[in-house]
Amino acid sequence: MADAEKAKGNAAFSAGNFDEAVEHFSAAIALDPSNHVLYSNRSAAYASLKKFDEAHTDASKTTELKPDWPKGHSRLGAALYGQGDLEGSVEAYNAGLAIDPANETLKAGLEEVEAVLARQSANPLGGMANMFSSPDVWAKITANPQTRPFLQQPDFVEKMNALQKNPNNLGAHMSDPRIMQVLGVLLGVNVQTPDSFAESEGLDLGAKKAAPKRREPEPEPMQTDEEKSAKKCKEDAIKEKELGNAAYKKKSFEEAIKHYKAAIELDATDISFITNLSAVYLEMGDFDECIKQCETAIEEGRKIRADYKIIAKAITRKGTALEKKGDIEAAIQTYTKSLTEHRHPDTLKKLKECEARLKKNTEEAYLSPELAEEEKTKGNEFFKNGDFPNAVKHYTEAIKRNPTDHKLYSNRSACYMKLVAFNEAKADAEKCIAIDPTFAKGYTRKAGVQYFMKEYNKAIETYQEGLDKCGDPNNEELKKGIQSCAYMMNAGNRGELTPEEQKERQERAMQDPEIQQILSDPVMRQVLNDMQEDPKAAQDHLKNPMVMGKIQKLVSAGILQIR
Repeated sequence: MADAEKAKGNAAFSAGNFDEAVEHFSAAIALDPSNHVLYSNRSAAYASLKKFDEAHTDASKTTELKPDWPKGHSRLGAALYGQGDLEGSVEAYNAGLAIDPANETLKAGLEEVEAVLARQSANPLGGMANMFSSPDVWAKITANPQTRPFLQQPDFVEKMNALQKNPNNLGAHMSDPRIMQVLGVLLGVNVQTPDSFAESEGLDLGAKKAAPKRREPEPEPMQTDEEKSAKKCKEDAIKEKELGNAAYKKKSFEEAIKHYKAAIELDATDISFITNLSAVYLEMGDFDECIKQCETAIEEGRKIRADYKIIAKAITRKGTALEKKGDIEAAIQTYTKSLTEHRHPDTLKKLKECEARLKKNTEEAYLSPELAEEEKTKGNEFFKNGDFPNAVKHYTEAIKRNPTDHKLYSNRSACYMKLVAFNEAKADAEKCIAIDPTFAKGYTRKAGVQYFMKEYNKAIETYQEGLDKCGDPNNEELKKGIQSCAYMMNAGNRGELTPEEQKERQERAMQDPEIQQILSDPVMRQVLNDMQEDPKAAQDHLKNPMVMGKIQKLVSAGILQIR
């Protein structure tokens, strides 16, 4: 249930519905309060809502639950930055980089905060000046009874407009008591100017200074109207986006397109409207239009220096559209480009899936049973002439053309045997058996390798497996193979092996993991000891089929000799 709420939260977050995302992430946390990822996701949603105190609380909880997770420190750095604690933000980003020095998100966050600190160092007024560029500065001036009258003074409005454009010029206006009064309002303190001090003390300064010259009211500057209009457009655009999101969820795609286009008309600076529009076209299967909208979002995003994550999202969506069109190579290039903007795990997954799909398509396009047969015939000719390297070359090409033909692996296994490449010969024989377990020749190839490697007991097992599975229990080649192996295994008992040959055989057997396991078994060690010291007890042991089977393996391997 927690995963379901998390999925809903992720979907709402991706759609820009951050309040809804917070609700779902909170529900998920109530179900799974120890899941650090949920706090991280809710921190991101709070940060998108500019609720940095809540974002800070969740990010701190994330790092508390999972101190070695770099993303938790990234969330904490972003929240502290939003709160204005730049030094704390730097510390958080550095803590994350200590865990993952190559993390691009942490590097970018740290770089952004350090750039702000550098600007503040160059400007002695620091953050105070930046407060004048805040979008709610006019609302605060209007709400304060001491600063509200200043709005009727054109020169004050002109200065404020200039400060909003370039807050670093605050020092040039510090001599104006009105600006000082506004600064006090923005800082939340009461800055006493001569006039305000007199009013607070109930003094009458009328006799000490002349009444100010009455000014004719002038119309408010056009820029302020434009700002108000721009704010209204942004608000209306958000409403259109929300209507578009609701229509998209209902799969009312034409309606969603209408609302997203209206949002774009109202506010062209938010490329999320364009990416949402592209998502509709993707869902409708209009991949060309989706690609077109993604390219527009990328172009507009570059112009306004949009967040690299949003641009990466647009690039990834373009890659998805290309993939659905069937242009896999172009999709791979596009996903790779997106990852250079932001290394998102979903994009990385899409890239790997595309690369695997391209590889599979390439291999399938190469298949041709007819050409495989031609290569097989060429390989046979070279084999007959004793040119085994060229025979391997043509059998290999035949396998690429038709990898399900078991006989090709059998033929190549025979070539490898001639070239004394036992490991390759055995691997091909096993592949042959895996494709067709009833093909007797596959077992003779594998057992032949084991025979030449003097693993006679294993060769017998392979021959016997062939007799059991090939459908011909009287297969002469397999039966003769068993007889040859049995004869070679008894060579030691017949005294036909020199001491050096017997020693070499035993050393080779001791490298076999199965033999090592038998000899390390405490029960078998007791059995072997009884065979030397207590023959009666040994006879009792040999009545056990499992013990007898292991004794036979030791005899077959040359470890034991029975005379």
